[in-house]
Amino acid sequence: MSVLNTILLDGMANAGGAIGAGIAALGAGVGVGQIGKSALESMARQPEILNDIRSNMILAAALVEGVALFGVIVGLLAMFL
Repeated sequence: MSVLNTILLDGMANAGGAIGAGIAALGAGVGVGQIGKSALESMARQPEILNDIRSNMILAAALVEGVALFGVIVGLLAMFL
């Protein structure tokens, strides 16, 4: 019975890691989309500060992508370790 439990737990860890990596990637896509949407709305309202908004948008998108990368790596490690 312990062999069956081990196989089931390994399968659940693989599934959990894959689901976690997918959720992290999906969250990053939604986050970057929201950042871009808000930046475009802000640029349309105040075109004179376009460069400031653009640089802040790039910084925020990079931070979101960095966190998502960690989430994907943790998910992949959960699958393979």
